[in-house]
Amino acid sequence: MSDPIRTSVLLTPVQLKEMMSCGADVTILAVHSINPYTGQNSFTGQRIRGAIDTQAYSDFQSPASVEGGQRPLPDIAELQAKTRAWGLRPQSTIVIYDADRSMTAARAWWVLRWAGLPDVRVLDGGFPAWIAAGLPVTEETKTPRPSDITLSPGHMAEISADDAMKLATTGVLLDARIRANYIGGKVALGQPPRGHIPHALSAPAPDNVTDYGNFTDGDTLREMYRALGADGKKPVGVYCGAGMSAAHTVLALASIGIDAAMYPGSWSAWVGDPERPVVVGADPA
Repeated sequence: MSDPIRTSVLLTPVQLKEMMSCGADVTILAVHSINPYTGQNSFTGQRIRGAIDTQAYSDFQSPASVEGGQRPLPDIAELQAKTRAWGLRPQSTIVIYDADRSMTAARAWWVLRWAGLPDVRVLDGGFPAWIAAGLPVTEETKTPRPSDITLSPGHMAEISADDAMKLATTGVLLDARIRANYIGGKVALGQPPRGHIPHALSAPAPDNVTDYGNFTDGDTLREMYRALGADGKKPVGVYCGAGMSAAHTVLALASIGIDAAMYPGSWSAWVGDPERPVVVGADPA
C-alpha cells in the first residue's frame, strides 16, 4: 500500500512508469552533474524517454558569494527563463531524477518548489533504480515546447544565519553534512574553519538512503529523526555545506510529513563572517 505523504514528494520507478503509461501530465527532468570532488560525470548518454536535461551546478544556483555561500539560490528571472525553455507548467507533475542518491535531484526539487511549482517530486533511487527495475532507457533527446510559466521566490521555508543560531536552542537545527565535517578541526592557513553551528545536531544526509540509493522506509526515517527531536513538535531547520545535502534532508523529512526550513547559504555562508561562532568536536556545543 502506497503512503500518500511519501508519494507526494517521492515516486518509485514503477509509480512513475504507471503515470506515464496512463497518460498523466508528467514532465521529467534529468539532473546531470560533474562531481566537484572527483570530476566524475554522472551522465552516461542514456536517459528516461522524454526526460529534459538539466545541470545541477549551473541551473539551480547562482555564482558563489561571501554572503550567499558556495551555492546561492538562483536568480528568479534566470530560473524562470530556464523553466520556460524546459517547458515547465504549473499544471504538470514535475519528476526529477539524478544518478547519485537523489542528492542533486533534491536540490532541484527544493529550488523548483521554492520558485512556486506546486507539484514537484523526486524519482526514488534515481536513474540506477529505473534501470534496476528493468524499465526502458534511450539516448534520444527531447526538444520541449517552451512555456510561459511565471515564477516567484519564497514558497519554501528559509532561515538566515541569525535564524539558524536561534533555532539551534529554541527548536531543532540539523547539520546534514558528513560527520567528519561536523566535527571539524584544524585547517590549512587561509582555509575556512571547520566545525558546526553551536547546538546543531549531526544528521548526515547519506543516512537518509539505503545502500541501493533509494530513501529508506518511513518508519526508519521517523525513528531516526525522532531521536534528534525532529518529530513535528518543534520547528526544524537544516543546513549543510552549501545547500545540497540540506535539501536532501528537507525532502526526507517531507516524506514523513515533517516540515523543515533550509538555511540556503549553509556552512559556506556561515563562515563568511569571522564573527560567527564555530564549535569543533562531536558534541553539539
